[in-house]
Amino acid sequence: MAYYERHVFFCCNQRDAAEGRPCCNGKGASEMRDYAKKRVKELGMAGAGKVRVNQAGCLDRCEEGPCVVVYPEAVWYTYVDHADIDEIIEEHLRHGRTVERLRI
Repeated sequence: MAYYERHVFFCCNQRDAAEGRPCCNGKGASEMRDYAKKRVKELGMAGAGKVRVNQAGCLDRCEEGPCVVVYPEAVWYTYVDHADIDEIIEEHLRHGRTVERLRI
């Protein structure tokens, strides 16, 4: 059995604008990660045997991002706002249903 039921990684990569490539952190990824961590804890879903929300370095999908990946299902999402994060938490993390409209 895995230590966590689901492990969520937010790409929080920060590139220099001079590189000419997008980065997830430039699209608010760190703030959204913090929001997701807070919501998961508030809902009693955090901890061993439950859900863990983490920051990741570059996940190499920033052009499609901001992006987040949920394991063990390896489902990749993009998001725009808190409502999208809430939907991922409710549908995928709580009920195990993929949110197709946000899937990359």
